[in-house]
Amino acid sequence: MTKTHLLAASGIAALMATPAWADVTKEVSEVVVTAAPYVVSMDSSTTSVEVLKRDDLDTAPAAGLGDVLSGLPGVRSTFFGPGASRPVIRGLAGPRVLVLTNGVGMIDASALSPDHQVATDPQEAERIEVLRGPSALAYGGSAIGGIVNIIDDRIPHQLVDGVHGRMLVSGSSGDDGKMASAAFKAGVGNWVLSLDGLRRTSEDYTVPVAQMSRRLAAEEGLPEPSLSETKVANSAVELTAYGAGVSYVGSQGFGGLSIKKTDTTYGIAAEEDVTIGLKQTRVDGQGELNLDLGPFDKIKFSAGWADYKHTEFEGDEVGTTFLSDGWEGRLELVQPDRGGWQGAVGVQALQRNFDAIGEEALIPKTKITEQGIFTLQRLDKDKWGVEGGLRLDQRKLDSEIAERKFTNISASIGAFLRPAEGWFLGLSGSRTSRAPTEEELFSEGAHPATQQFEVGDADLNEEISYSLDATVHYADGPWSIDLHAFAVKYDGFVDLRATGAVDADSGFRIYHFVQTDAKFYGGEMEASYRLWQDGDRSFTLEGSADYVRGETDLGVPARIPPWSVTGRAVFDAGWWTGKLELRRVAEQDRVAEFELPTDSYMMLNASLSATPFADKNLKLFAEARNINDTEAREHASFLKELAPLPGRSFRVGAGYKF
Repeated sequence: MTKTHLLAASGIAALMATPAWADVTKEVSEVVVTAAPYVVSMDSSTTSVEVLKRDDLDTAPAAGLGDVLSGLPGVRSTFFGPGASRPVIRGLAGPRVLVLTNGVGMIDASALSPDHQVATDPQEAERIEVLRGPSALAYGGSAIGGIVNIIDDRIPHQLVDGVHGRMLVSGSSGDDGKMASAAFKAGVGNWVLSLDGLRRTSEDYTVPVAQMSRRLAAEEGLPEPSLSETKVANSAVELTAYGAGVSYVGSQGFGGLSIKKTDTTYGIAAEEDVTIGLKQTRVDGQGELNLDLGPFDKIKFSAGWADYKHTEFEGDEVGTTFLSDGWEGRLELVQPDRGGWQGAVGVQALQRNFDAIGEEALIPKTKITEQGIFTLQRLDKDKWGVEGGLRLDQRKLDSEIAERKFTNISASIGAFLRPAEGWFLGLSGSRTSRAPTEEELFSEGAHPATQQFEVGDADLNEEISYSLDATVHYADGPWSIDLHAFAVKYDGFVDLRATGAVDADSGFRIYHFVQTDAKFYGGEMEASYRLWQDGDRSFTLEGSADYVRGETDLGVPARIPPWSVTGRAVFDAGWWTGKLELRRVAEQDRVAEFELPTDSYMMLNASLSATPFADKNLKLFAEARNINDTEAREHASFLKELAPLPGRSFRVGAGYKF
């Protein structure tokens, strides 16, 4: 198959809520690292995949992980102000979306609450891979909704001659944001040293409307909000991250270690006197060796240890402290390609200790241990192929309330065809089992971040999903098309449901974690058409759309994103590129009990980037977001009624590589 490009349209919802003019460029012969331990190219994957490369991230906004990825087809954000966000994939969030660093878990507390920041900033990455759906069995049942793998290359995989690096600075008007980052690699013989650092700050961001929505004011019998303040109070962010790594690269592979420190302070827009301080120290090891091991020719390993502390301050007083420490490791034996047959077997283990101390300690101290074994196999005979996987996990959660053990079995099978040049058709099915989390099992108490009194159920069973995914890739001449459709049935879907009662002390509605049956279905589409090309100059039209619908036996699940559609015009003159984008996000009126609908919006964005010198090492960029200054609220966010997405803003920056 010839090498082509699919210029994926990634809609931009708003400042700090979208992947800034990322050329989310799919190079179809490119390997998807996260899909499997062996080689799978993007144009041959039955899994729905998006990739943000370093060039995309250079012009991405200085924002949290969920906000940078939001706007990719099928992906939204939990947007809890600029300080905290996690990705929502196909309507699923929290523990059902697994966030990794170099294939290893984050070992933080970001999956437990929407106000908890992910302990890795997107600007630290060399590459971010997003896999939609539960087909990645290499990572366990917690990936029932999807996977986001942040690949930082802090442990170099290849030899470096001399010193190489990159530097980036940017500033934005809507939040008085400033960001600076740098990363360097130096080689001495077979040894390679890496150093990197990141600093970003922002003030309270501007909005085109009052913070409180008209719907919430009407619900609570308040006067219609007036635009007395143009900024969202207590939404400032200050982040510092730095790290170093060293590796030995030889003829048979590589091995190395890295260390990273993260220190963040950010405000909570819904609580004007609450700020959060996050600190994490993380150590990682990674390696790959080419060996003759009988049926295997390669061994890959990765491991991480982290010490995490999340402190919530109420004014100058410490309210609640969340502690998480532990380790995770995985080892994979990879089979050589034998007539199109590839495969791998692997083991994975983790141990994590979680504790919460203070007023909002609604989850007791818990120790989590897990062991898993898996195999992935694929036969590719050019015109057709099959693939499958099997995984067995044992998970134990030990708290002062109860001790629970789960055995989870997950499996997948798929088939694909290449009926003609440029075409790829795939169909895959999977059965995935997820153990409940410590929050779902053991929580009991008021949770101000969600304005709910949450009660877990220590008797919850495994959550099992049965999914079917269909994929169509087409790339030929000026056309590139990528289509995905999915349907998922859940047995024992863990849902947080209102009881109708109110807690007397906090005044919050009481919600219980319960199990029910559920169905999710929908799809994503991306397409591009190169309307004109003359040498290295071209004009391309791009489009994308997504849709997801969720239903349970107890009613509509909360915070299911509405459909969206994005159109973009791209003019590439070789040394400069201009883009104009129009994104429409629909109204969401299919809501859960006590959840308010969200109005539709349409947003206009534009950007310009240039590499003015022949070596193209210097990159200049400018962008305008939410040019029409529209009111936009993220339905997947708990803060949608109190913190709209940012209004009109301008951003400029420069990057240099050497």
